[in-house]
Order: sequence, then structure tokens, then C-alpha cells
Amino acid sequence: MSGASPTLRPIAEPYEAASVPTRPTAIDRIVLAKLNQLGIAPAKLCSDAVFVRRACLDVIGTLPTAQEARQFLADPAPDKRARLIDALLERDEFADYWSMKWCDLLRVKSEFPINLWPNAVQAYHRWIRSAIAGNLPYDRFARELLTSSGSNFRVPPVNFYRAVQSRQPRAIAQAVALTFMGCRAENWPPQQLDGMAAFFSRIGYKSTGEWKEEIVFFDRSRPVAGQASFPDGTAARLSPDRDPRQDFADWLLAPNNPWFARNIANRVWSWLLGRGIIHEPDDIRPDNPPVHPELLALLERELRSARYDLKHLFRMILNSQTYQRCCIPASHHLAAEAHFAHYGLRRLDAEVLIDAICQITGTTERYTSAIPEPFTFIPETHRSIALADGSITSSFLEMFGRPARDSGLETERNNRPTAAQRLHLLNSSHIQRKLEQSTRLRALTQGRRTPRQSVNDLYLTILSRYPTADELRAALDYCGTGATVSRQAIVDLAWALINTSEFLYRH
Repeated sequence: MSGASPTLRPIAEPYEAASVPTRPTAIDRIVLAKLNQLGIAPAKLCSDAVFVRRACLDVIGTLPTAQEARQFLADPAPDKRARLIDALLERDEFADYWSMKWCDLLRVKSEFPINLWPNAVQAYHRWIRSAIAGNLPYDRFARELLTSSGSNFRVPPVNFYRAVQSRQPRAIAQAVALTFMGCRAENWPPQQLDGMAAFFSRIGYKSTGEWKEEIVFFDRSRPVAGQASFPDGTAARLSPDRDPRQDFADWLLAPNNPWFARNIANRVWSWLLGRGIIHEPDDIRPDNPPVHPELLALLERELRSARYDLKHLFRMILNSQTYQRCCIPASHHLAAEAHFAHYGLRRLDAEVLIDAICQITGTTERYTSAIPEPFTFIPETHRSIALADGSITSSFLEMFGRPARDSGLETERNNRPTAAQRLHLLNSSHIQRKLEQSTRLRALTQGRRTPRQSVNDLYLTILSRYPTADELRAALDYCGTGATVSRQAIVDLAWALINTSEFLYRH
């Protein structure tokens, strides 16, 4: 086996951990108390092999390499999961992946119906990625998006107001409520929505002599439309010389605001666990209460005490036993999933899936834009999770449910499997060409590798684990009795593995 002792005979770990590698946290005590109250048995904790794959996919949207998986599995240190989490939060891919997630919510897209235009998209994406890479406190991130004025090329946050399909105050208020409060304000009483819309009625837009450049600004010549009131019903006293967006931001970001911290805490939990404490995470309303009010309150308090450091929230959730539970339920109770008794199965995002296939095979993708504009060329070596522009796409991304970035809704991403997707993975020339032309798969048959070593390396590359005894026996039977494995045998085995649910799903 490459990079390991030739005498090593790895034994495949089950999906469940043989022992408990972490202690219960404050999160776990709340979740376990509710499960005990409901009579729901929690799942066991996941194995190290499952954890390294899960953590990499959830935190950086990237499959661990065979070497990374091998090193993690061989590490005997009891704190290796916590150390892996800390390392992943500092990787460049963390900024790439979470920029992608935020660009979905913020509708970062050049063409119809958003029309940010390519150079504004690039500036906006760079600002979002820099904010995530630099761990900009979330309250500052939100304030800059809500209150900035200036050129869409030179002050990137102003593109928040340009990435709305309508510039009417009502439409802007709905976008603000969805993004920062997790509310679908179109369902509010008209008086409540109109009161919030008034804060955005003095936004002005003007073009410049530069192609596609636009200035977003506080237009003092515009009167406030109607009576401004905050979503909690409190009337606002606005100054004619002060941008009303500042007043709204002050209200939203106040420590006692019931919407702001709750929304982002619930979203982060949903992103990592597969469903929100309030579900759907962008449908917060009085008649959709949290399943764990105490848990959501804990996350809110932690976020505020950490001064809106989102990495602190990530670290807290990722280190919990609740996050690290196996995906195999220990109870068939109908409420087990909703109360986080086990980790929720989810198909890989379209971008993550094609990046994983390219990583395994050492190949690249081609991206296109339906409406050509300058500055839209994307090198084939560019990863899908790092694409800035929702208008830059591929047939694979479209087929596998990448969101169009038209609405900012979480449900715009469609991860439900389809027959067309299955047929594409099984039969398409696109996937077959990647496997047949893969220099990385070919390398698994070269050197002094034995068939056993080649199969072990292939499993580590694709599934981040060693094969079970039965899998190893079946693979060696298929590969024949030669001293080495043929390239075609490795290609066939790789094709079989990438078509398994174990590869296609977060588990």
C-alpha cells in the first residue's frame, strides 16, 4: 500500500464507532433530554472513516484525499476529530464552499432575471469570499450588505440591492427578511410588510459612463413611502437626513432582536445537520415553532457571546455528539429525524459531486454561459464550488439540481435524485471518459502495488475507507490472480463505486 507499511492489513471500520470518541456537550445534553422524553433511542456515533468523509464534505465541500483519509484513520490520538475540525475551518476550500452557499442566498448571478453583470459578480464574490476567509463577524457582514452605498464595481456589498428582481421597496424588504430574518415576508399582513418596505424607499440608482457600472445611494430627494415601522410593530422615527437603512440595521442587529441571531444559528444548524431546528430554515413564523427551543436559544447565546463569530458556531456544532452520530437510526420513531436522533442522509450538492469525480479521476470540467458577456471565461481547472457566477454552468450542474439563484430560497437547490441522473452516472460518455482517461486511476496499477494495495487505495480514494473483508474478496476475484491489477479492472471498480449510494450521499 502506497504510503504505509507493506505488512499492514487494514480492517474496515463499520459505520458505527466501536467506542465513544467524544464527551457530551451542552448541545448533546439538550438533544438527549428531549429524545429521552420522547422515548427515542439515539444512534451510535459514526466511525472515524465516516467522520473524516462527512466533516470534509460538510465543512469544505471537498472529498478527503486517500492520503488524508489514511492518515486520519491511522492517528490514535483521542482529540483527532477536534483537530481535524480546526484544520478544515482554516482551509481555503472553506471559503470557497461557504462563498458558494452565500452566493446562492444572495442571488449572485450575471444574467436574467438578476442582471448583476459579470464584473459586478466578480467583485461581489471576491468580497463575500474575503469576508468568509477573514471570518468577518456576521453582524458586520450583514450591516455592510444592508447599508453600503457606492459603485457596484468598487463597493461590492451594494450589489445586494441590485440582486433583487424588482427595485420596488416591497421586493427589497422581502429579500432582506428572507436573507437576514429567515422570514417569507410576502406572507405577512400588508401593513407589516409596507412598514418594513418604507426603510428601503429612499434607495437611488444611477448609471455612470463606465459599462454596466451603477451607483447605489441614499437618495435624499425621495420621500419615505408610507409610515415606517419595524417588523415587531414598533413605529420608527426617521430623520430626513439619515439613511433609513441605517435605522433598520440598528434595529435588526440590536442584541435583543428576536430574529437576527436566531435566523443564522438555525441556518448553520440546518446546513450541517440537514434540517433546521425550525424547518424549513427560511420559513420562520409563529406557527412553525422550533422542535428544540432550548437548543436554538443556546446557539443564539453562544453566537452573541462570541461576537457573531460563525466559525465558533461551526466548531461548537461539529464537535457535538449530535453531529457525529451515525446515519443508521437506532429507532424507527417517526420523530427521530426531526429531533436529530441520527445524522440525516443527503445527496451531495451538484458542485460537490462533480468536483469529487474530477478529484478522483484527475480530470476537469467545461463551463458555459447561455448569454455570452465579457469576463465569463472560466478555466477548465476551476472547481465548481469556486464558481462566482450563477450564470456560468454546465450540463452536469443543471441536471443535478444546482440552484438558478433567482429567489434566494434554500429550496431552490434540488438534491432529489432522478432517473436522468442515475442514467448519466451509469451510462454517459461524460463519466466514462473521465474514468477511461484518468491518470490517477492508472497510477493505482503502477509501481510495486499488489492487487490488494490497489483495491485498498481505490476505496480510500472514493469512499475514504478501507474495503470490508467481503468487498476486498469480491474485488480481488474480479481483478484476477495476476501480480498487478489491470487498468481496465480499476476503471470498472471505480465506476461501480461512484455509482453507490455511499459515494453519492453525505452519511
